[in-house]
Amino acid sequence: MRPSRPRRLAALLLSAATALLFAGPASPAEAAAPAPVPGALTPYDIRAVYTAGVSSGGFMATQLHVAYSGEISGSAVFASGPYNCAQNALSTALNACMNTTQDLQLAQLEQTTRDWSAQGLVDPVANLSGDPVYVFSGTADTTVKQPVATALADFYGHFGARVRYNRSTPAGHAWISPLGPNSCGVTQSPWINDCGTDAEQELLGQLLGSVAAPAATPSGSLIRFDQNAYAPGGSAAALSMGADGFAYVPKSCAGGAACTLMVALHGCKQGYGYQGFGSRFLDGAYLDEYADTNGMIVLYPQAAATGSLDNPNGCWNWWGYLGDSAYARHGGKQIEAVMGMVRALRGDATPPPPSSGGSVTLSSVDAQDGYVKAAADGSGASVGTLEDSLGLALGRGTDGKLNRTLLSFDTSAIPAGKEITRAYLTVTRSSGSGDPWASPAGNRLLADVRTGCFGGGCAVEAVDWAAPATVAGAAEIGAFSPGAGVSSDLSPAAVAALDRSGTTQVRLGFASAPTSTAYLFVNQAAPVTLTVEYR
Repeated sequence: MRPSRPRRLAALLLSAATALLFAGPASPAEAAAPAPVPGALTPYDIRAVYTAGVSSGGFMATQLHVAYSGEISGSAVFASGPYNCAQNALSTALNACMNTTQDLQLAQLEQTTRDWSAQGLVDPVANLSGDPVYVFSGTADTTVKQPVATALADFYGHFGARVRYNRSTPAGHAWISPLGPNSCGVTQSPWINDCGTDAEQELLGQLLGSVAAPAATPSGSLIRFDQNAYAPGGSAAALSMGADGFAYVPKSCAGGAACTLMVALHGCKQGYGYQGFGSRFLDGAYLDEYADTNGMIVLYPQAAATGSLDNPNGCWNWWGYLGDSAYARHGGKQIEAVMGMVRALRGDATPPPPSSGGSVTLSSVDAQDGYVKAAADGSGASVGTLEDSLGLALGRGTDGKLNRTLLSFDTSAIPAGKEITRAYLTVTRSSGSGDPWASPAGNRLLADVRTGCFGGGCAVEAVDWAAPATVAGAAEIGAFSPGAGVSSDLSPAAVAALDRSGTTQVRLGFASAPTSTAYLFVNQAAPVTLTVEYR
């Protein structure tokens, strides 16, 4: 069937606007990454997750960060614009988010983000405050013009993120890397440009702090894995994603060292399977070299071109193609696929595919939150007093007492008549000392659930330390530092115990008393949240 005129026009505009005309293979830089080996995503000790991307991959990096800011700690982007810029419209993507012939309405984008946060469609926007962000826009980039990237920097700044903005380099539309085969100012395949600077050192320094010098040659393993396993519905192709993705794992991370995770997202026409493009983005991104010396796993998810006119250039979904109106928030099919990969690498319980219904994220009720402390046998229980200055305590404090945290959630906000398909907690660490998960070895941070409130009422009291739970050990939160930790899914019994007409309390505490001082404080930098998915 011959495509309709509007769809043919859209495809032509998209092809022209992403420019990047594929003029045949450019000579790639010397291959930096090792040859991929078949494998699977297995758990590692990952303490923080970041995203990075270029062009459509930059838009996707921002979408991942904003939608799941409780799990992702910062982002770095080349040549892209603000969150939800396209607002589910290709014409807006072309005219406001790449060109400047249409006002991108930044204030409206920010308000929509706040509204979605309040509705639980994205994680609480308060999480973005203090997050490190790196934005790069070349002065020679005519594909995504610099005012668009400036709007991205402003967007993050208005939510309190710490933004570093490189806007003075005479670069074209490209990922910037010392391994780039292209000169700085051009816009052409493979869209990896050498501008005489080390942009990776700059962006990683912003995200991670000081970074060690890169390795001369990567010595870890490049794992090639099946992306179908993470695609909602089981078909990566149906989401415009490739069958295979890649993950670079340094030897130190494979050996059990604590590591960070970088999700690196290619741009249009840079996917592994796009017209023989192959591994040139992986080889030229100059991330694996830093990964080896800085304890960083690099995940390279892969978008793919559609056989239809929806996405012929293999871009990431940042304007709502293939009818995915949730593309920028919870439930977005590509977002959920990538987050499934992230959670597999972190060792989280594999989440079910997102339901077609929706979700709500509830922040704990500050006036009813608190912590209690007691000896390991429960004697001498008292209410903790450091909430206002440090947050809510967990683990063993300097006084030798074991701390447990009490959190209240207004679970009447879960829509009536909906079946809950999944619920989980997100906890953000603000400070601490030692590692209570390792004292004793294998210690577990567990969540008890109570229909209504522990003890005599919802206000925190000393008796809450040992008050019976409706469901004990309803979920577990694995070790995390710094940033946020996400619990396993609440057990079916705990889901059934959520009070759909009032308050549900959660008590967090370590299963075993730490053998020495080892604690963390939570709920200060960002509130503990309970996310409930339903259909």
